[in-house]
Amino acid sequence: MARNLTYPPIDDHGVIGDLKTVALVNLDGAINYMCHPTLDSPTVFAALLDAEKGGAFAITPQLSDVRRRQLYLPDTNILMSRFLASEGVAEISDFMPVDRSGRVIRRAKAVQGDIRFHLSCTPRPHYARSVPGVAIYHDCAYFEAPGNGEDKHVVFRLNTPVALTEIEGGVAAEFILHAGETAFFIFEQVEQSGHGPEYDERYVVQAFKDTSNYWREWIGKSSYRGRWREMVHRSALVLKLLTSYEYGSMAAAATFGLPEDPGGERNWDYRYTWVRDAAFSLYALLRLGFTDEAMDFFDWLHRRTASCHEDGSMQIMYAIDGSGDLTETILDHLDGYGGSRPVRIGNGAFDQLQLDIYGDLMDAVYLVSKRTGSLHHDFWERLVRTVEFVCEHWREPDEGIWEVRGGRKEFLSSRFMCWVAVDRAMRMATKFSMPAPLEHWREVRDAIKRDVYENFWDDEAGTFVQYKGSKAVDASALLMPLVKFISPTDPYWLSTMRQIKKRLLTDCLVMRYDNEDEPVDGLAGDEGAFTTCSFWYMECLARSGDVKQARLLFEKMLSYSNHLGLFSEELSPRGEHLGNYPQALTHLALISAAYALNERLEDGSLRDSRT
Repeated sequence: MARNLTYPPIDDHGVIGDLKTVALVNLDGAINYMCHPTLDSPTVFAALLDAEKGGAFAITPQLSDVRRRQLYLPDTNILMSRFLASEGVAEISDFMPVDRSGRVIRRAKAVQGDIRFHLSCTPRPHYARSVPGVAIYHDCAYFEAPGNGEDKHVVFRLNTPVALTEIEGGVAAEFILHAGETAFFIFEQVEQSGHGPEYDERYVVQAFKDTSNYWREWIGKSSYRGRWREMVHRSALVLKLLTSYEYGSMAAAATFGLPEDPGGERNWDYRYTWVRDAAFSLYALLRLGFTDEAMDFFDWLHRRTASCHEDGSMQIMYAIDGSGDLTETILDHLDGYGGSRPVRIGNGAFDQLQLDIYGDLMDAVYLVSKRTGSLHHDFWERLVRTVEFVCEHWREPDEGIWEVRGGRKEFLSSRFMCWVAVDRAMRMATKFSMPAPLEHWREVRDAIKRDVYENFWDDEAGTFVQYKGSKAVDASALLMPLVKFISPTDPYWLSTMRQIKKRLLTDCLVMRYDNEDEPVDGLAGDEGAFTTCSFWYMECLARSGDVKQARLLFEKMLSYSNHLGLFSEELSPRGEHLGNYPQALTHLALISAAYALNERLEDGSLRDSRT
């Protein structure tokens, strides 16, 4: 760990946002991660990735032997951090108004006793490449970082009711609040130093009310009335935070650089939108009744198909705004979380060949076309071109669903998702009487299914294998019954489930694959259990009829969430959250598993909305 600095656990954070960007707030009351003005913009606070140089905005009650708690105001994304001690109780409430202003509003309150607070605000714009100049004007501090090459000139302002002292590249303050007193702080980007709107307490009170009403009205649209409603709704609120109000796209996670293997190199940038997540997102949003969000994401996806390559292929991921250049670079001036280097921005997998995404794309279109009862001709013509690309390339090796960097292989998941692409296209062509080479597609679809059984089934081990010629199992196989490639009660599938349980499952945690026996990802080090795969496993159990065991494992899995009901990408055996946080795909898988399990607990039905 660099210079023996201390980093808070990844799961010791809440997240706030305004549908444009997000900020992470730790249990100590510090905002130690925020990109601005958008979720995939450069950071302004990044102490989570470099405790010394990254910058943070901390408001800390000076209490001894303090106990820390965090909660969300019910049905909102307004975060409250509480500090409990014998000499007093303090609270810090954090939120971002959903009004496109990009402001962070923080309220400190002395609930009980006279509380001394310490404030420090040290913005470090441009991924901490800049230490801003500071100017203090009575109730405001301005932080100005000049432009340099790709780094734009930016000015941030902190509006505060307390006297500030300048420190290197920031400000600090000490102040006392008596029982019942509050103090408000507003951090925002402005055009230039010395300028900006005036605020008073009435503005803050109204902004708090408006933000609270916005979130409660939004989650109130949910149609979900089943078990685990609080966890399902919290997952929905997380997904909404990761969604762009401007573009409709959903980021895979709020962060970059948080390690899957602490101290190692498995540190990626997840602030982009994966095509693969589209079907999962649309399924979950439609299931919960959030039709507007589903259609906004679908429109974003629709626009991406309009910019497909001439042969019908497309990138596996895009920036939030739909742009395609996600060239990966290393921020070598940052120490990384707990010394986990390199810290990467961009994502080198953006131009990989991952054939499974076309199954996800077509499944997403299929889900929406079923809901709307329509499919536009021009859109269909583009989809036909994409399906023809699949028909021509399905036999080829690729980097697969896990975006391996150890060379291309013929992965099982890519193969059966190519089947999904052709199958869903055939269903839509028939339903909407669209022109299509149905006989050709039928031949390809059947050829893919035969290939899976002939070349990916290991009769000796009794399982579908990770890639052609492999002996390993892979948790991505759990998608096979979820996408209707195989029945969840098929003997081949039940045998595969037994092998996944034997080789990849520990208690309720599922690994993606065993990288020791047959390393495929081309990376050093290990990783934790994959939270998404764990929820997939439970959904598969429920669909196969083992509802009792599925429910037990699901309840266990929920206990691994943090104190706010949030999940990162992975979990260690000790329950430590690993990887980027919070992760959309995990919360999507949680919603899907909860829905499927609740449905079977309600009436024992094997109905499935994907049919």
